[in-house]
Amino acid sequence: MNGSLHTFRKENQTVWRFVVVGVSNTAVDFVVFFLVTAAGAPAAAAQVVSYGAGMANSYIWNRRWTFQVRRKANIKEVLRFLAVNGLSLGASLGVLLAGELFMPLWLAKMAATMAGMAVNFIGSRYWVFAETGK
Repeated sequence: MNGSLHTFRKENQTVWRFVVVGVSNTAVDFVVFFLVTAAGAPAAAAQVVSYGAGMANSYIWNRRWTFQVRRKANIKEVLRFLAVNGLSLGASLGVLLAGELFMPLWLAKMAATMAGMAVNFIGSRYWVFAETGK
């Protein structure tokens, strides 16, 4: 039971760290998104640019703090991260484009962010930053 409780607490801590990093990613994403749209870019183009800015923030903080990866970064990990984030971007972009047809842009952006976060956590936790050698 003690091992199970420790595992549960560790996983809970990981989820909360992911949420904190996600909030910072979202802040970066939203600031860049609305700056780019204010400059006249279409929402889809702004989404790609802002997502990239949030993605760079995500890699650094999730690797070091959330999942506490100790091994050296390697090209396979970076490619997995990019693949997961490509899927996450696709999910968020699809939700954004569909949502802006029938809701305010800010609400569509919120829904898109939630969809992207779900895809990103699952992919990051179980594939990109998964513990190896255990």
